[in-house]
Amino acid sequence: MTSIFAKESEAKDVAAHYAPQIANKVILTTGVSPGGLGAFFVETIAAQKPKLLILAGRDTTKTQETADAIAKAHPNVKTRNLKLDLSDQKQIWEAAKEVLGYEENIDVLVNNAAVMACPYSKTKDGLEMQFGTGHIGHFLFTNMILKKVLEVKGRVINVSSDGHRFSPIRFDDWGFSDGKTYDKWRAYGQTKTANMLFSVALAERYGSQGLTAASLHPGAIWTNLGRHLDKEVGFDDLLALDKELDNYESKYEFQFKNFEQGTATHVYAAFEPSIAEVNGAYCIDARVGKPNEIRNNATDKEQAAKLWKLSEEILGQTFE
Repeated sequence: MTSIFAKESEAKDVAAHYAPQIANKVILTTGVSPGGLGAFFVETIAAQKPKLLILAGRDTTKTQETADAIAKAHPNVKTRNLKLDLSDQKQIWEAAKEVLGYEENIDVLVNNAAVMACPYSKTKDGLEMQFGTGHIGHFLFTNMILKKVLEVKGRVINVSSDGHRFSPIRFDDWGFSDGKTYDKWRAYGQTKTANMLFSVALAERYGSQGLTAASLHPGAIWTNLGRHLDKEVGFDDLLALDKELDNYESKYEFQFKNFEQGTATHVYAAFEPSIAEVNGAYCIDARVGKPNEIRNNATDKEQAAKLWKLSEEILGQTFE
């Protein structure tokens, strides 16, 4: 599927193109703290007159900073803060209950929040932190509020990464033996693969009800997501893993994007109408990804169904 955009396209231009799709929409985005892609995304689409931007994050003082920035630039755009701690399932339930009480339905849900390459730690429910927040947290929250999206035949976007190349889903040891075999980049890769497979599973299960789902790789951008990394040596072990896995990326230097370029794919995936024709697609550089850009069976329907079952087992509940 062709796109009129390119790797260098900027979010403001992509958003202007999709102005009719953004106008009067209700968009819920997770991970919108200042200094991150989520904040830049919502501040960019605010220029195109959405009906309501719901800003979800663990620290409501930070989400309020983003809300204040939107209010200053676009005083007529309505925002609403939502406390959402993806590392705490009890709190996720509370956040979902609040959303279910909203008068508005959700046209677009953007699961943007993430943890990247952190030292080994666990969520409040005892799950490996990257997988527990980046996948399980979003899996639970999305399923809890999904009827709000289905009601308007809306869209769910899961922000993944080309880092999915570092690991498939480790079905036999997704928790890295309680940390004993933990590798921060393989854990990151597993989570990003999960984000892609979650989109595929949503498309398979709910596409017939009008739901569109997609995942995306924003590009390599220095944001607050990299707080656990040293800019000077932060990617040395990543490059070593690429070589070990014989990934073609090991032969190239990183080409970083700026925030405008990095969030262009957010906007494309969230609002390009034809994405519905390739439901469950993985997007990169403001276009649909090519087969050689997808690794570790990250768009395989059987793997997606298997991950859905595993996720339900971890949570101890099923979603019909």
